[in-house]
Amino acid sequence: MTDDKDVLRDVWFGRIPTCFTLYQDEITEREAEPYYLLLPRISYLTLVTDKVKKHFQKVMRQEDISEIWFEYEGTPLKWHYPIGLLFDLLASSSALPWNITVHFKGFPEKDLLHCPSKDAIEAHFMSCVKEADALKHKSQVINEMQKKDHKQLWMGLHNDRFDQFWAINRKLMEYPAEENGFRYIPFRIYQTTTERPFIQKLFRPVATDGQLHTLGDLLKEVCPSAVAPEDGEKKNQVMIHGIEPMLETPLQWLSEHLSYPDNFLHISIIPQPVD
Repeated sequence: MTDDKDVLRDVWFGRIPTCFTLYQDEITEREAEPYYLLLPRISYLTLVTDKVKKHFQKVMRQEDISEIWFEYEGTPLKWHYPIGLLFDLLASSSALPWNITVHFKGFPEKDLLHCPSKDAIEAHFMSCVKEADALKHKSQVINEMQKKDHKQLWMGLHNDRFDQFWAINRKLMEYPAEENGFRYIPFRIYQTTTERPFIQKLFRPVATDGQLHTLGDLLKEVCPSAVAPEDGEKKNQVMIHGIEPMLETPLQWLSEHLSYPDNFLHISIIPQPVD
């Protein structure tokens, strides 16, 4: 992969200032103060909120506590979506800090998966990494790794260790020089305006004539509603990691540098208010 390590570091260390508030109907023995935290964009809510859980449980009785879950302005937050994706999709136009409500009762079974332990997060994460490598390398790279390499990927994310993670992840970002890119680009496109969770299709980073496909090419083919049909200009905000990449950006470069640790490009399409 091209070595833009500063980009990789900026993505890894991206943080969202967040204020956690206990839901008003939760039963407490004394007033629950809000809890402030800088959330890592690349991680998962249930992986980085142990301190939040302990903070609020201190003012609650044990019998009033069941599985923790989070919501933002009435929308339950999916723990298996990366934090940065959740923010971009739901709150990118709101003022900081991000105000998240904490619940210990009334788990929304229809909207959220249960997260019984950190093992569930690890299993989800590794499943995504394996799916991404199936698209990129026909699973050859991930299958050639040893179990300890898989564990190092996970522990790098779990413990927020950039160098530990990238020592292994760089292998997943390589490709034969003669091929100019991956077999297919692992991506998912999310929109709040549809019931469909996300769009995911097979899309190659290089066209049959050898030209590199761009972000604009991808959107025009798989999500044309995101761009104006006449000139290909953006009609909506297209966000990855809180930034709006230029539509001319090669998809291969984006995949190597702006993918989340699960090796997917998570692209948010945010409708813009009509003037």
